[in-house]
Amino acid sequence: MKIVVLVKEVPDTYGDRKLNLETGLAERDAGEKVLDEIGERSLEVALSYADKNPDAEVVVLSMAPEEAAATVRKGLAMGAASAVQIVDEALLGADLGLTAEVLAAALRKTGFDLVIGGNLSTDGSGGVLPAMLAELLDVPAATALGAVEIAESGVSGSRVSDAATIQVSVSLPAVISVTEALPDARFPNFKGIMAAKKKPFETLSLADLGVAADAVDAARSIVIGISEKPPRAAGVKITDEGDAGSQLAEFLVQNRLV
Repeated sequence: MKIVVLVKEVPDTYGDRKLNLETGLAERDAGEKVLDEIGERSLEVALSYADKNPDAEVVVLSMAPEEAAATVRKGLAMGAASAVQIVDEALLGADLGLTAEVLAAALRKTGFDLVIGGNLSTDGSGGVLPAMLAELLDVPAATALGAVEIAESGVSGSRVSDAATIQVSVSLPAVISVTEALPDARFPNFKGIMAAKKKPFETLSLADLGVAADAVDAARSIVIGISEKPPRAAGVKITDEGDAGSQLAEFLVQNRLV
C-alpha cells in the first residue's frame, strides 16, 4: 500500500503572525517555521500502520518554497520512505483552489492508495483541502476523523459532531483527514535523522506536473483590502466602593456576556 501524507511548513504556532500590508500575504520569515503539528499527526497514522505492515510505503508530499526542504525532510527523519516537494515561484500566494489542483496533479504523478492530511492547517485554517482533493481525484473522502483504522481494502474511523459520534468507512483509493484527537507524533531519533539524508527527495515544478502557466495566472482569490489590527482599547476599571458587584453585573449585561 502506498500512503501519501500531506505536510506543510507553517509559522510557529506560538510565534507572532504578521501579514504584509501591501500584498496581503503572510510574512513567513517573520518568525520560526515548523512542520505543521496536524501534518505530523497525519504522518504518525501512516507510520503506525507501516510499522505493522512492512509492505506499506509512506511518502510525504508538500507544496512549499525551496527553503522549506529542511522542514519537509523532518518527515523523512520521522520514518517516511521518501518525500516529494512541489517548488515553483508561480505558486507564491496560491489559494486553496490552486493548491488543491497542483497537489492533485502531484498525486496522480506519484500514485497513491491512501492520502492522509490534517483537517485544517494552523496558518490558513481552511479546512477544505482534503475534500477538494478527493473531488479532483474522483475518490471517496472521510474527513475530520478522530480515530482511524487502516486495512488493505479500506479505511474506517469515527467523526465526532456536536450531537453524536459517527462511524464512517471508505474503500481505497481514498483521501482522509484527521483531527488533533489522534496521538502525538513520534520524535525523530538520531538514526532517523541520519537516514533521512539518504532517502529519496524529489522536487517537482509546475512543468513537471503538466500544469499550464496560464492556469496558474488566472485570477482566483484576490485580496481587495487589508489593514492593521487596531490597538487594543483600555479596559474598564472597577473601583470597589461597595457596589463593585453591581458594576460588574451591569458591564457583563451591556456586553452581552451573560
